[in-house]
Amino acid sequence: MRNFIFSFLALILLPAYMSGQVIKGKVSDQNGMGIPGAFVVAGNVSADTDFDGSFSINAKEGDILKISLVGFESVSVAATLTPMTIIMKESKDTALKEVVVIGYGTRKKIDNTTAISSIKAEEITKTKVLNASQAIQGKAAGVQVISSDLPGSTPSVIIRGLGTALGGRTPLYVVDGMQTENINNINANDITSYEILKDASALAIYGTRAANGVIIITTKKGKGEKISVEIESFAGMREPLKRVKMAGSNKYSHYSNVALQSTTFSQDQPVNTDWFDEITRTGSYTQNNISISGASENIKYFFSLGNYEEKAVLNGLDYGRTTFRNNNEYKISKKLTLNQTFSFTSAKSKPKPLSAFTNAYKQSPIVPVYFPDGKYGVSRVGDDGFASETGSSFNNVGNPVAQLNFFDEQQRSVTLQGGLKLDYEIIKSLKFTSQFNGEYYTWKQYNFDDTKNIWLAANPNKVPSDYENEFPNDNINLLTKGREEYFNWNLSNYLTYNKVFGEIHDVELTAGIETSVRGPREKLTIARKNVNSNSNYWSLTGDNDYEADIKNYKDEVFNETKLASYFGRFQYKLMERYLFTGTIRRDGSSNFGKDYRWGNFPAFGLGWVITKENFMEDVKVINMLKLRGGWGRLGNQNVPLNNQSYTSGPNAYLGGSILNQGTTISSQIDPSLSWEITEESSVGLDFELLDSRLKGAFDLYDKNTSNVILNTKPYLTSGITAASPAHVGEVSNKGYEISLRWDDKINDDFSYWVGGNFSNNKNELTGLKNVILTQQVGGGLGNGQDTKMLDNTTVGQPLGSFYIYEYAGFDTTNGKMMYYNAAGEKVTQDALKAGTDKKYVGSSLPKSNYGVSLGFNYKNFDFSVDGYGTNGAKVYNGKKAQRFSGENIEESLATDFWTPNNLNASNPAPFNQVPVASTYYLESGDFFRINNITLGYKLPIQSNNFISSCRIYVNAINPFITQKFSGFSPELNGDGNPYGTQGVELDAYPTLRSFVIGANLKF
Repeated sequence: MRNFIFSFLALILLPAYMSGQVIKGKVSDQNGMGIPGAFVVAGNVSADTDFDGSFSINAKEGDILKISLVGFESVSVAATLTPMTIIMKESKDTALKEVVVIGYGTRKKIDNTTAISSIKAEEITKTKVLNASQAIQGKAAGVQVISSDLPGSTPSVIIRGLGTALGGRTPLYVVDGMQTENINNINANDITSYEILKDASALAIYGTRAANGVIIITTKKGKGEKISVEIESFAGMREPLKRVKMAGSNKYSHYSNVALQSTTFSQDQPVNTDWFDEITRTGSYTQNNISISGASENIKYFFSLGNYEEKAVLNGLDYGRTTFRNNNEYKISKKLTLNQTFSFTSAKSKPKPLSAFTNAYKQSPIVPVYFPDGKYGVSRVGDDGFASETGSSFNNVGNPVAQLNFFDEQQRSVTLQGGLKLDYEIIKSLKFTSQFNGEYYTWKQYNFDDTKNIWLAANPNKVPSDYENEFPNDNINLLTKGREEYFNWNLSNYLTYNKVFGEIHDVELTAGIETSVRGPREKLTIARKNVNSNSNYWSLTGDNDYEADIKNYKDEVFNETKLASYFGRFQYKLMERYLFTGTIRRDGSSNFGKDYRWGNFPAFGLGWVITKENFMEDVKVINMLKLRGGWGRLGNQNVPLNNQSYTSGPNAYLGGSILNQGTTISSQIDPSLSWEITEESSVGLDFELLDSRLKGAFDLYDKNTSNVILNTKPYLTSGITAASPAHVGEVSNKGYEISLRWDDKINDDFSYWVGGNFSNNKNELTGLKNVILTQQVGGGLGNGQDTKMLDNTTVGQPLGSFYIYEYAGFDTTNGKMMYYNAAGEKVTQDALKAGTDKKYVGSSLPKSNYGVSLGFNYKNFDFSVDGYGTNGAKVYNGKKAQRFSGENIEESLATDFWTPNNLNASNPAPFNQVPVASTYYLESGDFFRINNITLGYKLPIQSNNFISSCRIYVNAINPFITQKFSGFSPELNGDGNPYGTQGVELDAYPTLRSFVIGANLKF
């Protein structure tokens, strides 16, 4: 009876059970990563996948489940009672799923109206360099990266041309919301996206700091349903990419004797020193990274630790950097999310003077590194024509090896960055965000000069008592110590509203306020003589008074600057095809007078997704076609400021008719001084063709800075002598950009891509107000000659143009160099007039630059090649232009110079006078370089193995270059200043060729 009752009840309940069965499963991508937010439908019942892709839905076994999500191909499968695993493939319509970071938010790429270059994380980490900006060289149209392989150096990044002469040229970096000046402290392996905002419509949201472009970097966060561990380790060797062949001892002696018209040097030398070899070594560098990430229902976490160590090619120059990062996301409730970021970077270096490269080029090969008695070789020649400890000096170049050995400097810095970001969903369409970020930096340094022994090394015929007799009151050594620190922070609060009305009106509003503070910068430098040579006794405490030993003391505090801002952005999309973006930012800066510290920076952008129109439905070859354009106003607040200076003394005017000792103002100020303002108009076309295999973009822009700050001369009647900054200049940048990439998949085993970009920019100082500029002279060669100038005559020229004499060949009757004067006549060096005979002859900034990329994936192999090149740049061979007596020369010069018996030589006769800065030393800076070649292999790993993935790879970085420049490298960043040493090869670190082997492991 009991069994009958149970059976009867089972029959009654079975239909209800069958209709209410819970079907469970997980939706993943092709890599096994759970997909959150996917839409699962079974008849009239629906559900969403949770944060790890899991779902539960009431359905019967055998019912058809339909799973869909924007960016993925829809899937239909039959329901099963056992837990289901559903794989979704990414949609071919890549434009629908790509997202770009736009500042204070994100936007689907298809809906974006601005010019933004987005570089994937794998593209950045592919090239094994220290600074991520160096790795993007050639990967973004309109972005010029001038890099240096000097460890710890900062590349110059110029976006759509140079818009300022004396102001800051560095783009604004925004790292996880923290606005900072450079990214030397960031491990490239921690980066997940690198976005370059290029046009005014995209940049205006950052107002007064956006004129030089904005680079937004987002670092990694936790993901996945379990703990994931990733390890990368690589080691590499480095060597100079190009060497300059110098004259050997005998050819040097012959050339010098001809110049001196004597037989000072023997042409049978016992010593033939290759100074470049003596100061360099095979460089090496290693990097080790480990990261741990994961997620649970309410927490996402990411930890990383990285260490970089390099022994540079210059002897004794070492650099190291250790980074730690922790990014966490806490889902406090359904509506409240907290993101926390923190990074710590410690860098240490043992710098060496880069002038050693110039000295190695110039020093004579007849000089030994060491004399037989162990003393350093010096440039003195004896009666036998050989280098000698005594004798007469024949040049003023020091021993480069001694220079490096005696240079004892160490530096260390610590950078802390962190922030908190709170997101609160007020209602479904309205979100409030509050974000605070802070940055602390501290740096310290010491340099120990063994003054007495340095003097003895330069005078090997002297003894210690000679130094004491000659310099009785001078120091036997000198210790210089310095430190610097600052703290910056910014706080932003904003609302984001997003809603679709009537299924065709997509509206997003962003409005907020922000405060940014660049804290006071304190820098202290002190030099003390006669310290104990043991470093343990360099910082003594007690009753000792060291005042008498202080040689120099400098204590600087730079003012705190504050920026208060209001910003808003309106984005509208109609019927998925018509786009509008409007932006406004109002900034107030403490840098400027109260009547001139506030400014408004508006912008707008328009877009038309042409492929969404009905008339394009049958055009199958075009998958996406979008026309966009915009206008905006930007600011640059990193400009020269008013600097009121005073003069005191017996001739200073005190007042009335009495001349007594007093104080007078020696400079004038411009109360209207404020930021430089740039206006830009641009238009662009984005497209995807042939099943989205061919993607590209074309951009045109016109950017004009109308109130450039330059230094002006005061009126003669004012009695003021110092130059005064004023808004008097106008700079124009006009150009175009092209980007193309072809991706194709032959079969499941083989896919490939080919891509490239090209950009052209015309830079020009287009006008000046009715003022007289103070001459800005730069590009000094250290011998009284300079190569650049900015004054009223610069109008019509690119910024940073070389201003030198034009070489006119040499006189075949005597071999002397000739130059064109202002009248076009050939004259000798003595007849040149500095004020009128010099000419503008091109800029170190290229007119165009381009990048290429190609690669393939075959089964477990991957291969890629990246290249970069420039056109239209000029570079100055500064080291070559320093020779005037006794320095070495290049092999090509030593073997072919004018003599009475060689009238058709390629080079003039040897001479012994300071060479004038001329086009004889100016060369083409055009080059094309293979930046990176990568070959990788992913080892086949069983799915149940402890190691989930293992890839080994080899890299060749800068393996090949074609260049016209006869020097070491045509890529010369120098001090990064177009009116400084940028584009001048003098004390320059050579470009390096590197070979790397490494491995990536995932657990």
